[in-house]
Amino acid sequence: MKRFFNSEIITTGLAIFSMFFGAGNLMYPIRVGSSAGDANPWAIAGFLITATLFPLIGLIAIILFQGDYARFFYRLGKIPGFFLILFCLSIAGPLIAMPRIVALSYTVIAPFFPGLSLFFFSIIFLFCTFLATYKESKIVDLLGYVISPLLLISLVIIIIKGYFSPSLGVTTTTQAPLEMFWKNFIYGYETLDLLGGIFFSSIVITILQKNFATLGSSDFKKLALMSLKSGIIGVSLLGLVYLGLSYLGVYFGHGLEHINEGELFSAVSFRILGPHGAAIIALAVLMACFSTIIALTAINSEFINKQIFKGKIGYINSIIIVLLLTLIPSNLGLGPILEFSRPIITIAYPALIVLTLVNIAYKLFNFKLVKIPVAITLIISCIAYFI
Repeated sequence: MKRFFNSEIITTGLAIFSMFFGAGNLMYPIRVGSSAGDANPWAIAGFLITATLFPLIGLIAIILFQGDYARFFYRLGKIPGFFLILFCLSIAGPLIAMPRIVALSYTVIAPFFPGLSLFFFSIIFLFCTFLATYKESKIVDLLGYVISPLLLISLVIIIIKGYFSPSLGVTTTTQAPLEMFWKNFIYGYETLDLLGGIFFSSIVITILQKNFATLGSSDFKKLALMSLKSGIIGVSLLGLVYLGLSYLGVYFGHGLEHINEGELFSAVSFRILGPHGAAIIALAVLMACFSTIIALTAINSEFINKQIFKGKIGYINSIIIVLLLTLIPSNLGLGPILEFSRPIITIAYPALIVLTLVNIAYKLFNFKLVKIPVAITLIISCIAYFI
């Protein structure tokens, strides 16, 4: 049994990694390296805090709330909590994250299929997502046993090949180290990984509970420990890949400052692997995007089915609604989606960080305040963004 638990922890850890590692996680660390140049240690340190440490903190918070993210948000009040969940899932779902995934996949795949329209690709991609999501109990196995290994192998090939390829030189930055650190600390918001930590951990705990039906309610500590260990594995892998990708940006991103983040990954990868490595590049992007959109679809569908329609329409119909909602903004293209999402994420993310920290303090130290710290943070974020 102990060996089985260890195997389950590793598989779930790989699944968590692949859930996290979507479009933003593929794009942003390369941009960090290409813009930071010789100051990359400072830049990637700031990025890693928001892109790996905060997701782990979010996972810990939901474990403390026994996998119930509704209770986590309802500390703000039932009505504000409900609308905040709706807002967060919209950002991590059909409004921003899921269309961003579809658009990035198209950006990378389109050069290999001349004449392929974004609309037609979106339909195919979202239909494949439906096929992979409609059996919720199989999601962790699909991610842990199939998608995550393919994703890791393709990324490792690109990173290792990059380290053994002649570099194009390193840009010397004129920005101060602390300025570079803070800039990329904020840039890490755009991965949306704290939202992932909150919502993905919830679905992982739920699935583990179903897979371990012999565990009673008194065994939740064991389940929580398994989830935490799995989360540490997933987040550690995430950090290592971020580090490797950032240095690919340092050595191979010179002269690519004018293109968006999605095109940057493709351009850097082609510089490393050449045209003959196109299949590996496409595989990395598709596995990264596919893994995350599966998890996001499942979470949003569960919310729509249980919280909005109170179980009346069923899980599969909820999946269809989520994917149809995703189809519309997906066709805006990657550039407009990134521009549209930036102010929303920059303003809202600090308030979510504070909510997570005060909720952990509430569970561990009975810290009561929640509305005032979150409201003050949101006001400061608005002022800082618009001034």
